[in-house]
Amino acid sequence: MNEEKPSSGNVKKYSHMRFLGIASTVGVNFVATTLVGFAIGHWVLDSYFDTSPWFAVIFMFIGIAAGFKYLFKLLKKSGEFDTEEDSERDEY
Repeated sequence: MNEEKPSSGNVKKYSHMRFLGIASTVGVNFVATTLVGFAIGHWVLDSYFDTSPWFAVIFMFIGIAAGFKYLFKLLKKSGEFDTEEDSERDEY
């Protein structure tokens, strides 16, 4: 079988679409990490130690921090993505 390579224009087009797909997960990730942190704190630790609401609040903030960590990781990748595009433009 003879597979054709996509043209460079299509690769750039699809790489932007791929990045938009990844970036769209940020909101879902914030909600999920916050809820998981809250659930661990409230239903697991607060129920076991009878310390309501302290572990729920602490683990909710840990979940929010995990969401921000994911956001910063995504932004770092975005910076690398833009830098690669700029270097390709400079070559021509």
